[in-house]
Amino acid sequence: MTQLHEYPRFSIAERDRRWKLVRTTMAAQGIDVIVCPNNTGHSTDFQANCRWLSHVGGGSDADIAVVFPLHDEITAIATSAAPRWPTVQDWTKDVREARRNYGKVAVERLKELNVENGTIGITGLGEIPGTRTPEGTVGLGFWRQIREAFPKAKLVDASNILVEARYVKSDEEVAALQKSIDIIEEGIKAKVATARPGVKDWEVWAAAQYAMMKNGSEIPVHCNWISGPNVVRTLTRPSHRILQRGDLIINELEANWMGYRSQAVQPVFVEVADPVHKELIKIQREVFETVREMLRPGATVKELSDAASAAGKQAAPSTGPAAGAVAGLTMHGRGAGDDGPIITSHARDPEQLATQMKENMVFIFKPHAQTANRSHICTWGDTTIVTAKGGRRMGKRPHDLAIAGG
Repeated sequence: MTQLHEYPRFSIAERDRRWKLVRTTMAAQGIDVIVCPNNTGHSTDFQANCRWLSHVGGGSDADIAVVFPLHDEITAIATSAAPRWPTVQDWTKDVREARRNYGKVAVERLKELNVENGTIGITGLGEIPGTRTPEGTVGLGFWRQIREAFPKAKLVDASNILVEARYVKSDEEVAALQKSIDIIEEGIKAKVATARPGVKDWEVWAAAQYAMMKNGSEIPVHCNWISGPNVVRTLTRPSHRILQRGDLIINELEANWMGYRSQAVQPVFVEVADPVHKELIKIQREVFETVREMLRPGATVKELSDAASAAGKQAAPSTGPAAGAVAGLTMHGRGAGDDGPIITSHARDPEQLATQMKENMVFIFKPHAQTANRSHICTWGDTTIVTAKGGRRMGKRPHDLAIAGG
């Protein structure tokens, strides 16, 4: 029996739930096998399907591909396969060596499955746009090897099977996301404790990252960040500028627990908060709570978006620095990767807007409020789960601006 290293793991019952769910849909659609290509892009979001199906993965350079047949054993394909992946999980027994040619080994496994005249589903093929991947996620060389080896097979985009299977979280998945947000809030505490005038922006970021890694977060993790006077849009990393009194730090913090990433958005001011933001957070909080109550099964993404805009108008004062402020909704699924559905100021696909809430969907829920002239914007967000009684925040910190050193 293989000795397993000390990592957190999902149960065999969770494995069986996922496999049954996917295979039921495969059978209904006449798909003989699903192939999930390796792609560690976007902080490994792009190969979340692989880890979700196989429990194989973890780490920033861990390329994994998966062949998932309707009636046979699942196969994971990796480089340095034997010494790594049978020792960290107990779901997938057939782990094969890629030598960095993942498509070649996928073809070998598909030939064993006798699907020359069958239907092969490929996730990330690009025919069905992903949440943030309209071009797909499969490499040309990977796809070409399958296409040339199986000229008579029908190749279809199986992305939606996995997307929809991952929408609703099991109790074990919710627990993983809860662990993730608990770790994130340790990072927020560290960020607030470190941000002071004279401290380098990069050091504050490093303190937040260290706190999350110390508390169990894997890497890589997504983290947009910026600091400065009245900043409105994050960069992809911190800068080396020196913080000053009155600076605002905004970011999106994520922690990775077994591949599951919650998210939090927490604006932090250095010593003193901007009076405009003090007014905007009141509006933002009102919008957040109004729409959170609507996060119930049956509500559509569009209905939630419309409600956020209406709540912003209702909450905006007629005088003062936030007079005529407007609000909007940003939210997208949280889970094993870049889960859907999604809505932002730019991502407003009709199919996404029509998606109905289901119980145990989990989102980063982060509506914003901004001044009428768009000069100031305030966003606060927490990982939130859909329940029959409305959305339930999974984080525990106060819903407010944070003041560091004040």
